[in-house]
Amino acid sequence: MTLGNTNTGKAGTNTQAADASDATQNAQSTQSHIKSVESLDKDNDMERGLKNRHVQFIAIGGTIGTGLFLGSGKSIALTGPSIILVYIGVGLIMFLLMRAIGEMMYSDPSQHTFINFITRYLGRAWGKFAGWTYWIVLILTGMTEITAVSTYFVTFFGTFGIDLKSWKWLIELCFLVALTCVNLIAVRVFGEAEFWFSMIKITLIVGLIVTAVVMLFLGFHYPATHIEGVDGTVSGATVSLKNITDGFQLAPNGWMNFLLSFQMVFFAYQLIEFVGVTVSETQNPRKVLPKAVNELIMRILIFYVGALVAIMAIVPWRNFHQNADGSFGSPFIMVFKYAGLDWAAALVFFVVITAAASALNSLIYSAGRHLYQLAQDSESPAMQRLGEVSDHKVPAKAIIVSGCMILFSPLINAIPGVSGAFVLFASAASAVVIFIYILTMLAHRRYRQSTDFLPDGFVMPAWQVCDWIAIAFYVFVYVTLFLSADTRGSAIAGLVWLVAFGGYCLLHERFQNRDLKAALGK
Repeated sequence: MTLGNTNTGKAGTNTQAADASDATQNAQSTQSHIKSVESLDKDNDMERGLKNRHVQFIAIGGTIGTGLFLGSGKSIALTGPSIILVYIGVGLIMFLLMRAIGEMMYSDPSQHTFINFITRYLGRAWGKFAGWTYWIVLILTGMTEITAVSTYFVTFFGTFGIDLKSWKWLIELCFLVALTCVNLIAVRVFGEAEFWFSMIKITLIVGLIVTAVVMLFLGFHYPATHIEGVDGTVSGATVSLKNITDGFQLAPNGWMNFLLSFQMVFFAYQLIEFVGVTVSETQNPRKVLPKAVNELIMRILIFYVGALVAIMAIVPWRNFHQNADGSFGSPFIMVFKYAGLDWAAALVFFVVITAAASALNSLIYSAGRHLYQLAQDSESPAMQRLGEVSDHKVPAKAIIVSGCMILFSPLINAIPGVSGAFVLFASAASAVVIFIYILTMLAHRRYRQSTDFLPDGFVMPAWQVCDWIAIAFYVFVYVTLFLSADTRGSAIAGLVWLVAFGGYCLLHERFQNRDLKAALGK
């Protein structure tokens, strides 16, 4: 009996020791599976010059564009206070995208772009399609942003009676050269520029929210006022939260307008993924990246939802009307004008200039990194020359080429026949980004099913469900593009690009692989 008990005890002890040994081995295996940033950076020629504050403000800047300052009036007029729910809903979906990108970038923070994961997990064909498509999107978007910068610049000086319309081309050239130089000096200079650009945008939004709170506390009433950029006179009102809740309807202007609001809000969030492009040049990326991604929801709530609530508390949503030329007045100009700031228009357009310049700065940065990656993956000697970094540890050649492509914008706008086609291509570019997002979520699913998956990494919760929710939403947004005459052309052009270029990439890769197999067989 005693002997039996002793043996049992020994067996239990041995079992426990074996379990402990297995646990230790598993822990060591997991730790060894998470490769250090230093080991992954062996082929990374970039400098990790972006600090935590740079990345955080780049992430903020990526969520705040000119659409909020100038385009929010149209979205409010479209579906009223329910636009707040749309912004929250779309924001949650974009958060899922960022969590997917963040998880993959965490596993390999040496990658210059999240597109590389599409190549790794969906194949070279889809990677080639996504890489070139995304770079073209960045260039076309950059062309629209440089046009927007010059337009807002002219408008800003127009508020002081200075006419600069004949100098638009020179303004575009100066801005583009200046921002290209910022990107060429060093990555930390780019980060510093984005930090201050974002600071200006944040200051205006915080100022709007504070103004709304003060006016609410005082029960402020304003008379009918003429607002710059708005036809006629805008009715007076009393500042109150009842302006939002009274007669609330989910779709006050019909369900069609409610559905169309989703695509408008989606495009406001577009290129939010930009923070994922900075990972290969960020200090302590595995610490900074999760923080930047996880705080995204809070930024959305504060800067988008907070701003919209403040606007509609001051200006009843029914007071937003379309002008004769199809435009809408800026809600920010309205709010500050009602608060007694006669120079509100100049203030808002100054901030809008910085917002557009920030977007252009980020686009030059991102386009340069994507072209650099495409050059490194290319077998063409001419392309491979673009896959080099300068003495300042930046892809100078790729940045300069991308900047020169954006420089075609003033020439295109000067040719009437070409300018109309360019508008179609630019809008189609926005549409095809949806394909990139879908491919990214599919790549994330493959990553979670692969041996590369890090269970102790920056893990996206409930990925089996969340990935499909995001994909279904992106398909839904693309379908809504066919519902409006303004976006139907871009939706069709996007599908043509998917079939034509996507089909070419798939066929090219298939035949290339067949030739390779034949060569190996010989």
